[in-house]
Amino acid sequence: MAHLHRLSILLPLMVITISLMSGEEVVASRHLLEESTLPKVPELPKPELPTLPKVELPPLPHIHTLPEPTLPTLPKPELPTVPQVPALEKPELPPLPKLEVPKLPELPSLPHLPDLPKPTLPTFPSLPKDIPFPSLFPPHSTTTP
Repeated sequence: MAHLHRLSILLPLMVITISLMSGEEVVASRHLLEESTLPKVPELPKPELPTLPKVELPPLPHIHTLPEPTLPTLPKPELPTVPQVPALEKPELPPLPKLEVPKLPELPSLPHLPDLPKPTLPTFPSLPKDIPFPSLFPPHSTTTP
């Protein structure tokens, strides 16, 4: 567990390092990179690849074409005839008895509710139309002097 304790010092060091950095050093380093000239690298000659010898392939052997295969004609099979089956008669069902539905008892009528007056909503005062709106400031400039 001692090796984990050594890593805990990295966080404060990173916080201190990042807090000490300011935008001016970053701009100055960017300026140095843009203004400095890079050394010229000499161009290397392109390597020449040796030509490969042309390989002569032997001629392909001639393959005889096979004749088109013919299928023998098959005799049409004769199916036996289906014997005629007499149609079945529909059985007669006895008529269903009519079900009697019991009559529902009459419900008493509802009592008369009194008529309530319509509620009135409170009125709010309206704002005057000639109130000037505050002007919004333009966004801050992102260019550096």
